[in-house]
Amino acid sequence: MDTPELLASLADWVGTGGLRPLDLAFTQFIHQRTPEQDPLVLLAIALTCERSGRGHVCLDLWGVVRAFAAEDQAAAPDSDWIPAPPALRALMVRFSPQEWAERLAASAAVEDLRQHRPSPSCLLEPQAEGEARPLVLGGIPERPLLYLRRYWLYEQQVLRGIQARLEQPADTLLDAELLRDWLAQLFADDPPDAPPWQRIACALAARAHFAVITGGPGTGKTTTVARLLALLQGLALGCGCLPLSIRLAAPTGKAAARLNEALATSVSRLPYDRLPLGEALRAAIPIEAQTLHRLLGARPDSGRLRYDRRRPLPADVVVVDEASMIDVERMAALLEALRPQARLFLIGDKDQLASVEAGAVLGGLCQRAQAGHYTPQTAAWIERVTGARLPGHLIDPQGRPLDQAIAVLRSSFRFSAQGGIGALARLVKLGESQGETPERSSAGAKDRASDPLPALEHLFQAAQTAPQDSGSIRRILLRNERDPQLDALLRAGYWQGLGPDPSAGTPSGYLAVLQGLRPADNAEPAAFDHWARAVLKAHSAFQLLTPVRQGPWGVEGLNRRIQRLLGQGPDAPLAGAGERLWFEGRPVMVTRNDYALGLMNGDIGIALRAPAGPSSASTASRMGLRVAFLSPQGTSIRWIPATRLQAVETVFAMTVHKSQGSEFTHVALVLPDADTPVLTCELLYTGITRARSSLTLIYCDEAVLRAALHRQIERFSGLALALHRGEQGMPCAPYRL
Repeated sequence: MDTPELLASLADWVGTGGLRPLDLAFTQFIHQRTPEQDPLVLLAIALTCERSGRGHVCLDLWGVVRAFAAEDQAAAPDSDWIPAPPALRALMVRFSPQEWAERLAASAAVEDLRQHRPSPSCLLEPQAEGEARPLVLGGIPERPLLYLRRYWLYEQQVLRGIQARLEQPADTLLDAELLRDWLAQLFADDPPDAPPWQRIACALAARAHFAVITGGPGTGKTTTVARLLALLQGLALGCGCLPLSIRLAAPTGKAAARLNEALATSVSRLPYDRLPLGEALRAAIPIEAQTLHRLLGARPDSGRLRYDRRRPLPADVVVVDEASMIDVERMAALLEALRPQARLFLIGDKDQLASVEAGAVLGGLCQRAQAGHYTPQTAAWIERVTGARLPGHLIDPQGRPLDQAIAVLRSSFRFSAQGGIGALARLVKLGESQGETPERSSAGAKDRASDPLPALEHLFQAAQTAPQDSGSIRRILLRNERDPQLDALLRAGYWQGLGPDPSAGTPSGYLAVLQGLRPADNAEPAAFDHWARAVLKAHSAFQLLTPVRQGPWGVEGLNRRIQRLLGQGPDAPLAGAGERLWFEGRPVMVTRNDYALGLMNGDIGIALRAPAGPSSASTASRMGLRVAFLSPQGTSIRWIPATRLQAVETVFAMTVHKSQGSEFTHVALVLPDADTPVLTCELLYTGITRARSSLTLIYCDEAVLRAALHRQIERFSGLALALHRGEQGMPCAPYRL
């Protein structure tokens, strides 16, 4: 195949959806700007660009050959490649990954940096004469990876920042006996048989400059953070030092608000009467989080950040929640902005969906986390300061430095393990319906060879008699998109609010609160604030989630359906909802940071009829549609005129991706009627675990659900390859979420 034939085949692949027009245009641009004529190199460039659009930091050459060598590529459930034209497929499998790498290394468009090792002194600026080459061949000789240069630079910045902190020795000034006493006081109120994982997480983080605390819903991540902050400040104040400068952040405004609320509650419950320093300690513990954009000082006029390597963030400790949502570019910016001695703690659920943008940083870091890999020295230290003896299957004499900095919270306090939401999440995550052995659970094994639907059927049957603390689960199998069962659920959710049973209790849905608690037009502003706060709280009691945006089962189609459902008829609770863009009761999500209004991407508000303007004006002239948002601290209401909001979308239904960082009392997760590559077990897990108390799973076709349970997200990067490299230099697989 010559170059013109290759470009023609790539154009054909664009026509079938395998490549984006951008991927072809980028390949043509490289071909025109460099003397590159090798069809294999141009093909690799197109594939690398395509992978970045699907969230991969790089192209794994070994993975490409494996994926396209399969006899029936389209039937591979874990592949997100669209079948390629036969000529392209033949070219892909003709060469080994090592042969691909050698051809790439000889290209004028590619810089071979497979032997590069990041170091704290390396500034990662292009050193070659003239213009830097647009692609980088990285990884190691046994596992070559091809990057767009910008993503290679981001990954190197992340590696440099993490490795520099891992290489700093564990705090030798940390008195083990003093730490043991502090932990004993902080955890004194826990039952004697309480799992030790939170104590272990605090102990590991207390001695580290970089640590990860990961766990599923209800495992106590925020409680652990509160105790960790108390521990760090207590140790600092106890030795006569000034309080540590601690900054808290989350990727979105919604996640930051949730962290504010949850952390304030957890911090208020600490046993200050028993702890040294008492009220002085309470005053030193921060409880206000902000978005990463605000933390780094994003400037809306230029897109640049106030804080970077030359102007570091004035903080001793930075804690970032919902870290699974952070892509490699934002993680690189964060690490570049930290002082060399600043400590970074990442908190999140490693099994959730990764960021929409390229890079699954938390997942890559936690690739080996479930299996522990703690060295005997770490295990002995944990036992000394916490009294907890690690099980043998978590101990590994060959454990890597990163392994010693990761703590997994392995026990859920929200859901029973015997059924309901907790068991459903475990089934989706591990492919198992029954309790697994410790060794299997620790390895994170996923058995997807058998049909998971019988186990799912058993779970839903058992849910009818499951304990109340397990979280109720229900499923609805629809006949078609006009099936009235969905409309009945929606009416119940928005009016009844709590639980899938519309006959239970007093209506508490957001529509009932909107209508039932509405103040008189001439009421005081505080009454409208109280009403708005109640409506926003009630709105979080029920949320419809979907994996897709378009079609009758996507966000756009479902939002139109709900607006018609609630806006038609003489007794419609949202009159005019199906006819006008803005109407009272419209829930909206901010889709782009608006610094002028102080709104962040992910913030949710509800349009309400409320007074505006001076109180001396007539009531009629003062009333208008204004959108109520909770303040970042969650303590007050901010009213924004609807006409000033540009980048917002209706969120009766929202995508599972957009729901990350949020929790709802009752979640209804609806799947499309046809399979799509975005349907994965990670997406199902994320949607399921947004529910605090009740989950309703809705689908039309069991084959679609089966395909989703079999499909896993693959996110390739060199993070795991570099940080988990074995003692003998043997490669491990790049990260597969």
